[in-house]
Amino acid sequence: MKRYLLAHDLGTTGNKATLFSEDGEMHKSAVVDYPVNFFNGNWAEQSPHDWWNAVCTATKKLLADIQPSDVYAVSFSGQMMGCLCVDKDGTPLRDSIIWADMRAAKQEEALSEAIEPERLYRLAGHKLSRSYSLEKLMWIRDNEPEVYEKTHKMLNAKDYIIQKLTGEFLTDYSDASGTNALDLNTMQWSDEIINAAGLDISLFPQIKPSTHLVGVVSQSIADECGLAPGTKIVLGGGDGSCASVGAGSIAEGITYNCLGSSSWISTVSKKPYYDEQMRTVTWAHVIPDLLIPSGTMQTAGAAFGWAAERMYKEELAKDKDAAYALINEDVANASAGSNALLFLPYLLGERCPRWNGNARGSFVGLKMEHTRGDMIRSVMEGVAMNLNIILGILKKAVDINEMLVVGGLAQGDTNQQILSDIYGMDIARLKHLEEATSIGAAVIAGVGSGVLPGFDSANVFNSIHSRKQPIASNKKVYYKMQELFDITYKSQLAILDELARI
Repeated sequence: MKRYLLAHDLGTTGNKATLFSEDGEMHKSAVVDYPVNFFNGNWAEQSPHDWWNAVCTATKKLLADIQPSDVYAVSFSGQMMGCLCVDKDGTPLRDSIIWADMRAAKQEEALSEAIEPERLYRLAGHKLSRSYSLEKLMWIRDNEPEVYEKTHKMLNAKDYIIQKLTGEFLTDYSDASGTNALDLNTMQWSDEIINAAGLDISLFPQIKPSTHLVGVVSQSIADECGLAPGTKIVLGGGDGSCASVGAGSIAEGITYNCLGSSSWISTVSKKPYYDEQMRTVTWAHVIPDLLIPSGTMQTAGAAFGWAAERMYKEELAKDKDAAYALINEDVANASAGSNALLFLPYLLGERCPRWNGNARGSFVGLKMEHTRGDMIRSVMEGVAMNLNIILGILKKAVDINEMLVVGGLAQGDTNQQILSDIYGMDIARLKHLEEATSIGAAVIAGVGSGVLPGFDSANVFNSIHSRKQPIASNKKVYYKMQELFDITYKSQLAILDELARI
């Protein structure tokens, strides 16, 4: 009898459930959408009941043509840096404040006065920011004291589903590291940080490894969720850390680049890496005793998509597949360096490496002779050069010789070659570009339930599809362009600040 592993990826816009066989074959997947409530300018909330309904609905869709008892284990990846307050029965006391919410500005300021930002960075591996769970819980304490008083635990998305399925209030190390309250040096909740925040440490759930076998599905919940009674429930992890497993970044120095709407480079180390300028962050891996130094830029695929929509509008309106084939052809036909054209990909400000909300995008060096092929290629090159700065920061901590790539922008041989030439290293594109997070959760389910021997199984679930090596002549061009890219950004800083005031 074939045994299956079920992965639920609780994202921002919906839950993606994917069914894998124990030998790494992807059987099928289903997506159930749910809304985000954006309001008050920069507030963002989500109903945990929608998460649960999505998990139940997606499970039933996937199991329509197999026996539920064939699912041996289930695990989860989930959106991180949220704040869901629940009572002792696990009942939500309000909607979850999700990662995108930025309301806790006063709490961020108050925390910066209670603990030195560099000290917090050295403990938690993250910058002090209103985007984290810690500051959001401070906001609830200050603005909704009746909710705070009734709160038994603060949970993230996947933790709430675990509680619904098993009754246990738990989180894993990776999600804990997204709260800004975990001490990466001790791998325990930080008394120092939580006391500085003026919060009750008892509100933070017990931390267990991602592979912790929490329990099994009870008869009472089985009919509602679509799983068979006795199905094993494995804790799982935060989506970013799960993606590291799905991308094969499972041992020290193995590095990957996720090229989606945003983009990040993550590597693996055994101890935290602290950048002297606090440009990178460090997460806990879902694999015990490993950490994930990482840097994320705001607009990668989003910048490429923005440019494509404006330069190839008519073609995209007629036939998207044909339009993107043309775009790839135009990128391939343009020369390395895009005929001496630079693009700064800062269309939504920038996180790593700039950490500048006033950063803006620009084409620099435009001439009458430039074609849209030059321009669209320069966008891809600008994204890669910005990521190359992040890579350089991480290389100070870890020896990196090869880059694994996943994500939509990793498609296409020319894009892969551009990355190889700019990074100056081999690029290995994986077979499943869009499934890394789900694969990570499935592998966690397999390891935690004993179906899989270890995290090395990730290489079976997502093998290498193709490789590119740097072209020496292109490397030479990009070396100079990279230097000019950095000079151009720094020379614009005063102008960017003035533009932000308009």
